[in-house]
Formats: sequence, C-alpha cells, structure tokens
Amino acid sequence: MPTTSMSAFAHNFLGSAPAWYKQLIVLFLVINPVALWTLGPQVTGWLLIGEFIFTLAMALKCYPLLPGGLLATEALLLGMTSPEALYHEVETNLPVILLLMFMVAGIYFMKSLLLVTFTNILLHVRSKYLLALLFSMTAALLSAFLDALTVTAVIISVAVGFYSVYHKVASGKGHQHKDHNPVSDHDVVDLHRSDLEGFRAFLRSLLMHSAVGTALGGVCTLVGEPQNLLIAKTAGWDFAEFFLLMAPVSMPVLAAGLLTCVVLEKLQLFGYGAKLPRPVLQVLKEFAEAERARRTQAQKAALIVQALAAAVLVVGLALHLAEVGLTGLLVIILITSFNGVTDEHQIGKAFEEALPFTALLVVFFAIVAVIHEQHLFSPIITWVLSLPPEQQPGMFFLANGLLSMISDNVFVATVYISEVKQALDAGDITRAHFDQLAIAINTGTNLPSVATPNGQAAFLFLLTSAIAPLVRLSYGRMVIMALPYTLVLGSVGLISVILFT
Repeated sequence: MPTTSMSAFAHNFLGSAPAWYKQLIVLFLVINPVALWTLGPQVTGWLLIGEFIFTLAMALKCYPLLPGGLLATEALLLGMTSPEALYHEVETNLPVILLLMFMVAGIYFMKSLLLVTFTNILLHVRSKYLLALLFSMTAALLSAFLDALTVTAVIISVAVGFYSVYHKVASGKGHQHKDHNPVSDHDVVDLHRSDLEGFRAFLRSLLMHSAVGTALGGVCTLVGEPQNLLIAKTAGWDFAEFFLLMAPVSMPVLAAGLLTCVVLEKLQLFGYGAKLPRPVLQVLKEFAEAERARRTQAQKAALIVQALAAAVLVVGLALHLAEVGLTGLLVIILITSFNGVTDEHQIGKAFEEALPFTALLVVFFAIVAVIHEQHLFSPIITWVLSLPPEQQPGMFFLANGLLSMISDNVFVATVYISEVKQALDAGDITRAHFDQLAIAINTGTNLPSVATPNGQAAFLFLLTSAIAPLVRLSYGRMVIMALPYTLVLGSVGLISVILFT
C-alpha cells in the first residue's frame, strides 16, 4: 500500500496498469509540449498520433479512454486543435454516437431471444463443421442488423453458462450447485479432465468462428460496425445503397470466409476441429431441458415481444424510416414497455456496454480534429490520389487494413474518410471515384483487422471477457487462430476491391 501522498497519487494514476505503462504515458505528456516548442506542430502531431495508437494497441493494459483522453486534452490545451473543431467533429458524427448509445442498448433487451437461438443451435446440430458454419453464419446475419459487440456478448454468455454447468459436474457437483468457481480445476475429477479439455477446445473454435462471423456480416451494412455508419453518413448512403455498393466486395469475402470455416474444421488446422465430447453433450442437454421446463408464461411472452421488436428493427433499418440510433431507441421503448422493465437501474444496465466506447469515440474525434487542423494526412492522401485511378482503391484498402491490424478500425476509418471527403469537396476527385475509395476504406478497416484483438472491437471484447481464461484463449492463441481468416479475408477483399471498384 502507498506510504506517502506522492506514492498514493502514483498508485492511483491509471489504477492497476503496469508501472512502466504509467511512466510511458507521463513521458508522452512531458515530451509533447517540448516537441511542439522545438520541432513544430507537424512533427508533434505525428508524435501524438503514434502515442494515441500505442494506447489503442495496449488496450489490455488500460482502457484507452483514460490515457487517450489525457493526450487529447493536452492537444487542446497546447492549441493543436480547438474545442470548436472537436465539437464540429462530434456534431458531424452525431448519428454514429446515437447508434452506439441506443442501438447497443436496444439489442441488450433482446439477449434472451438470442441466447435461446444459439443454445438451440449448439444442442441440436451434431456435425461439428456444420455447427461451426451455423454459428458463423448466424453471427454474420445478426451482426449485419445488430451490434457486433452485443452479438459477441450473447455468444460469450452461452459459452460461459454451458462451461460453468459442465465444470460443476466435472467437479463432482450437480449443475444446480450455486457456490462454484469455474476458473479453478482443483476439484475436477480425473475422469472428467480429458473431456473438460476437449470442451475447452470445442468452445474456443466456436467462439473464434463466431467472432469472425461478426466481421463477415458487419462489413455488409451501415449498422454492422460503428465506422460503417460514419462512412455512410459522410458519403450520403442509405441502408440499401450501402449494402449494394459493398456487395461486390462483401459477398465474395462472405463466401470465402464461410468456406474457410468449413476447411479449418475438416482439416483440424490452427486449433480448430475439436468435437463436443459426448458426456459433456449429455450434461448440457439435461440442463437445457431443466431450464426449458422452468420457463414461465411471462418469460415466453417476453421472447415473443423481443422477436416482434427484432422484426420492427429490420424493417426500420431496411426502409431507413429514421436515423439508426433513433430506431434503436424505439426498440428500447417497445421491449421495456411490453416486457415490464420499468426500474431505472434495470434500464441503466443496458447502457453500460456502449457508453465507455462512445466516450472513447469522442476522444477519437479530438485526435481527428488535430489531424485536420495540422493537415497531417494531406501529403499521404495527395500521394495516393496522384497514382493512376485504378490503383488508388487497392492502396487505400492496404493502408487501412495494415493500420487497422494494430489500431482501432473506427479511428482509422474516421481519419481516412474525412480526408477523402475533403478531396471531393475541393474538386480533386469525382463523386464516382469518391464512392470507390469509400468502399475501399470501409472494407479495408473491417476485414484485415481480424488479425489482432486491437483492430476488431468484438475480438478485444472476447479476449477481455469472462470466457477467455476459462477456455484458455490467450492473445497469442487468438492471433494464431485468426491467421487463416486474416489471409483469406484480406486477399479476397483486396482482389475484389481491385476488380470490382
């Protein structure tokens, strides 16, 4: 424990982050004013971008809102951008903020329906490659209309629930036993150890297929990922137009991704192919039957309401009846009203997942404002736009893809689409060419970013969730399991961008 006031401040600063990380952030904050005074705003701006990307890459050490927010605040104080410029960025991207605030919360109230859906798939499909394919396809379909983080959260909930049930049985307890720690294997009976390891491998593969599925579906529509809506609003595309423009790239990638899923399961490569042990299946079926028998009429009625709200959501998005975030608010109102969720604190839980990332997005916009004010990306954009027009979409795809592997893809998309929009407004490119570049930016930030948890929010969410330590899913193992998907999605996406845009 801290013994002095100074050590107490040092201990509290960035909480449980490692000491070296805290020292590095302080060093960044000290260096920036010196760099601005000695090297000028251009060099300092690039230094700031590198520091900010570092905080995104180290998201497992400390949530980037804290150190990134300190860097953004310092940039404002140093005059590298202004509060007015930041507010303008927020105002321009208000639809994206509404999406994160209300759509994610709206889908939170559909979790019961989604849990039932994935549970039925898991227990009633015996072929492992078909099961993996269905999980990937279902995740892709849901992520095209819902929020990828929420879809991932539901799949995690299913996995945690089933893992805990079997771990209790493997530890010599009944699945109704309340006081149990699923993290420790100390009490696991030797007879069940091999089945437990097989179950872990089985769940790891399903979780990774599902996470990739959210990327496959997320690239297709303007609500699939936050950056999609940001790009669509900048380009002026509605739901149907976005889908049709992305289809020449997103559909071949979807087919290639699903084929990769089957091949990986059939050939048992990169940690895939593990089957569900029969004793585990029997335990899970008994548990599911017991849960179904306990389901009340009120709970069944709640599932029907959630299904109807999902239909309203799909129709509202497809016909673009209102801003996406407002449609999410409608879903909240419908489900809570007809399912009797009337307590303020109960409703507030739905917003816990989205609001930290919403705040982080505003910090993104502060860094983007610095980029605009200092014209940092103008030389890069000018160079790419000086290439022959047929080469430009491929270059944008590669540039966005490589940066999205180590950084957050929302940040990357925000920077590039705003710079390209400035080129359009200045008359440097035509509207048709702008659309081609916007397609390359959207697919570039969505597809190669599956390489690491840093690029895809759904992957990072999975890595930091309760299920990761239970099934022994580490950062390194996730990168290895994502590698074949990265190569396939990246190469097919690049070829499609070059050929069809």
